[in-house]
Amino acid sequence: MKGKELIFKVLQGEKVERTPWVPYTGAQIANLKGYTAEEMFRDGNKLLECCLEAESQYSPDGMTPMFDLQVEAEILGCELTWYKNTPPTVSSHPLMNEFVIPTKKIAKDEGRIPLICDTMRKFKQAKPEIAMYGLICGPFTLASHLRGTNIFMDMYDDEDKVKELINYCTEVVLDVAQYYIEAGCDIIAPVDPLVSQISPDMFETFLEAPYTKIFETLKAQHVYSSFFVCGDVTRNIEPMCKTKPDAIGIDENVDIVEAKKITDAYQVTISGNLQLTITMLMGTQQDNQKAAIELMDKMGTQRFILAPGCDIPFDVPVANVIGIGQAVQNKEMVKKALENYVKTDELPEITLPDYKNLDYVLVECATIDAQTCAACTYTVSAAKKAAEKFGDKVKVVERSIMTKENLAFVVKVGLKNLPAICIDGEIRHISLIPPVEELEKEYEEALKNK
Repeated sequence: MKGKELIFKVLQGEKVERTPWVPYTGAQIANLKGYTAEEMFRDGNKLLECCLEAESQYSPDGMTPMFDLQVEAEILGCELTWYKNTPPTVSSHPLMNEFVIPTKKIAKDEGRIPLICDTMRKFKQAKPEIAMYGLICGPFTLASHLRGTNIFMDMYDDEDKVKELINYCTEVVLDVAQYYIEAGCDIIAPVDPLVSQISPDMFETFLEAPYTKIFETLKAQHVYSSFFVCGDVTRNIEPMCKTKPDAIGIDENVDIVEAKKITDAYQVTISGNLQLTITMLMGTQQDNQKAAIELMDKMGTQRFILAPGCDIPFDVPVANVIGIGQAVQNKEMVKKALENYVKTDELPEITLPDYKNLDYVLVECATIDAQTCAACTYTVSAAKKAAEKFGDKVKVVERSIMTKENLAFVVKVGLKNLPAICIDGEIRHISLIPPVEELEKEYEEALKNK
């Protein structure tokens, strides 16, 4: 059975012969041809070259030619900061100082849309048997790109205006989705990391209607959909299902076995949730194969798609992704080869700062990576903005788990979900971006205890 056919059957709820595999190929595939992430994301020929190489090496059933949640924001006026090893990040917010609802629509010839659509058409022509995913920035994350961290206070202070902005963003991303459909995409996936940062009540108030509209629109065009959220979205799994996507994608912060009980009840397929850092980035090929097999064994072959928790980090060894593809395609043979394999724990021993004796408040933002994870970006941004009024009395540092030392920190302080904020070693906020005013009060209280 071809990859696209396999994925379609899973999305339809049928039991299949083996688990389908969708590596979320983002910046990492630039390595396959020796390019930087920026070179690949800005050059259609290089992007296509890397996509075709990834398809040949990673044995996928489905792929996305572009994983960049800043495409729409760039066209709408957000400035981007570019990097050699990640997608770009939004570095300015056009609506931060003046909350006026835009009227601009995105045309198919603007920004990098032509580059992406051309790559999609060529990839589709070369690999028609692969289910092609078109990733669009979810309306809440896009609204946050435009308004910045202010949007989290706006949700309390100006509910109607936030709804208006999210409705505008919904129309924008539906236009972009239409361009991707015309380019041959089989599945449209809104990716909305910041959904993990709000409560079910907030989801119902601001996002239930927009997402229901998105999925109804796609269904009317006979195109499959996948609702992809990073972070600990456990509390919003059921609200997401109520908007009726064909699938939900989650990361390692979520107990996927428990989540599948909910998605099965709503007849929604679930995908995920291989660990990006502990396994894919820092593990061996055998670690990755073993993790993939264990996940496939737990989840079965109905309404489940094996995938990373998000786009694959740039420095993930190519051999690790190849190994997962091998485990999917030849599960029993690889399982046999791994019978005597034992994973080794290589995290370094670390010493935590002497928080009590510091002459400043130390704020540690534990993240996946603020350059690539929108929820992490806005968590760090909120922490830094709250620290501005205190000068050198409050220091904010990011502890990205892309390094073993920071991963060891996360383990040592007992964090289970990211992003999170610790103040002088005390865990204060987990998978929830606090208002700047609340952080300021916490910093003031911590200073009093010095």
